[in-house]
Amino acid sequence: MKSQVIDIAYMVAAVLFIYGLKGLTSPSTARRGNQLAATGMLIAVVATLYVAKLVTPVEMVFGLLAGGAIGTVIARRVPMTGMPEMVAALNGFGGAASVLVAFVEVFRFLDPVPASTLSLAPLSVGSAITIGLSVLIGSVTLSGSFIAFVKLSGRMSGNPASFPGMRLVTACLSVVVVAAIVFLAVAIDGYPGTWAPTLDALYVIAAASLALGVLLVIPIGGADMPVVVALLNSYSGLAAASTGFVLNNTALIISGALVGTSGLILTKIMCEGMNRSLINVLLGGFGGDAAEAEGAAVSTEGLSVTATTADDVAILLTYAEKVIVVPGYGMAVAQAQHQVRELGDLLQGEGVSVKYAIHPVAGRMPGHMNVLLAEANVSYDLLFEMDEINGEFESTDVVLVIGANDVVNPAARNNPSSPIYGMPILNVDQARNAIVFKRSMRPGYSGIENELFYADNTKMLFGDAKDSVAALVNEVKLAIA
Repeated sequence: MKSQVIDIAYMVAAVLFIYGLKGLTSPSTARRGNQLAATGMLIAVVATLYVAKLVTPVEMVFGLLAGGAIGTVIARRVPMTGMPEMVAALNGFGGAASVLVAFVEVFRFLDPVPASTLSLAPLSVGSAITIGLSVLIGSVTLSGSFIAFVKLSGRMSGNPASFPGMRLVTACLSVVVVAAIVFLAVAIDGYPGTWAPTLDALYVIAAASLALGVLLVIPIGGADMPVVVALLNSYSGLAAASTGFVLNNTALIISGALVGTSGLILTKIMCEGMNRSLINVLLGGFGGDAAEAEGAAVSTEGLSVTATTADDVAILLTYAEKVIVVPGYGMAVAQAQHQVRELGDLLQGEGVSVKYAIHPVAGRMPGHMNVLLAEANVSYDLLFEMDEINGEFESTDVVLVIGANDVVNPAARNNPSSPIYGMPILNVDQARNAIVFKRSMRPGYSGIENELFYADNTKMLFGDAKDSVAALVNEVKLAIA
């Protein structure tokens, strides 16, 4: 009866996972999808811990309350600009959980108490391989995610890092991991006489995999971080699925497979958004250090930019019929999304068509701009992906580029020598007028000069994006009064 209740609970959880994931495909249903998936996970946790009597009801309630409190505090304290590194850290925690479960399972097996007393089935060769893979994937996810975390948070340079022979070291570590997993399977098959080598093999897998995670992420440049976050999310799902096989837990297998698969699909979308292959991202990352880029002035001989003011832009907007807003990471840094929404509402009230163009790799994680604009209550109907809106720029009167850089750089089309050549971009340069909100004439996160800034139809509105948009709102109000 207990087993049947658990199976039913897992089936309900699986259905909620699937419908929750489906809800995440649209901003308008994303919140509900997240709630459905969270409810499914709660059901799975309760079924596993309570019905199987792994903990007492008091212990389970205490754990849920403690974990929920920690999650609530983190979610409320982390600003939207810190969301990418928080996601990276959470991926790492998922990998750590996978590693711990695998170790606990082996320790239970090697416990001096007879297996019959513990009601444990002997570990098979297949189980040993699954445990090894769980440690491998979990450790790579753990160390890789926290390297991504320190890069995204600015605690480590965003530049690609490497050293002579790094790829050879990576290959050797991979061979060591495979050999240790094979040895682990052989050692467990020969238990109880070889328990010490069994643990040694597990430690070797964990140590080598942690090093692999570091070596896989440090060569990746800052501009490729959205791809890395998506890939690490996939790794965390695969780690969960591996843990499910270790524990013979259906809910973990299903949820891990869903996260792993969706993460791979998202990674593919990110790579297509940069016109690069995953291998190219992993082995040839580009992108400069954000701090260094901020201090590097752009010098383009023979070209100049045209500066403008908020009152001039306000007059331009009041005569416009169609306006497109292009948000970027600079909007997140300035926390200008609420002022941007206020400006959009003001223009719409005057009959101006206002849309928001979202590039798939804008920001520091997939969907970063969607989350920011949703937080400011921008209508989901006004958000358009690059492929949907790119054909409209030619007929647009004014484009407001707020903190975006590489995703609007015409060099991706015009300069074959540019590292971003071939990358799909938003066709801002084709609009009648482009207004770029920037603090100064400094390159973006990738350190690549932006040809858009020097175009004849571009004007630069220098200053903090939040202050600039707020001033623009005031000027538009005066212009239409």
